[in-house]
Amino acid sequence: MTFNNITPFPSLFAENLIIRGIEQGDLDVVLHYFQKNRAYLTPWEPLKTENFFSREGWEKRLIPLLELQRHGLSYYFLIFEQGSEDVVGVISYNNILQYPFHSSQVGYSLAQNAQGRGIMRRALKKTNAWIFEHLKLHRIMASYMPRNKRSAGVLKAAGFKTEGKAKDYLLINGRWEDHILTSLINDVWSDECGV
Repeated sequence: MTFNNITPFPSLFAENLIIRGIEQGDLDVVLHYFQKNRAYLTPWEPLKTENFFSREGWEKRLIPLLELQRHGLSYYFLIFEQGSEDVVGVISYNNILQYPFHSSQVGYSLAQNAQGRGIMRRALKKTNAWIFEHLKLHRIMASYMPRNKRSAGVLKAAGFKTEGKAKDYLLINGRWEDHILTSLINDVWSDECGV
């Protein structure tokens, strides 16, 4: 099955990073990313079934991801370092709503061996700018567990502001976890942007 994008989806560049939307041919590289980082990401993510870590599972998962992306309802970015075909991180924009909310939620993960080098901070800044410019959104929302200091630092560096704390907000690794709620506001949004 072939998908043609209705909405534009670029390759973005941030220093030595290439950030682009997931494509049909990415099944093996994204599967490898999640298999390789399974233990590392488990404490920070919702529980995943064995199917999530299988080729068959990703064959099924890729179809709706591409279709949502094609219609501009969700975007799933893969992060690569120049010269490498290995995915080092992912950023997803979900729950994209237009008038009157003009918002989205963003989530992300980064490979264990890519931590501490500013990769997610740079990639998130680049994808946020693209989302604001091309989807004409006013707000991007993100949340993190209070103990996740790295994620707190990434969001702060990307310009997100704390808006509050939510009790038992998300079911992470089989346990309800409190989250700090943050957002990034598009300061140049105007009525012409999204009405």
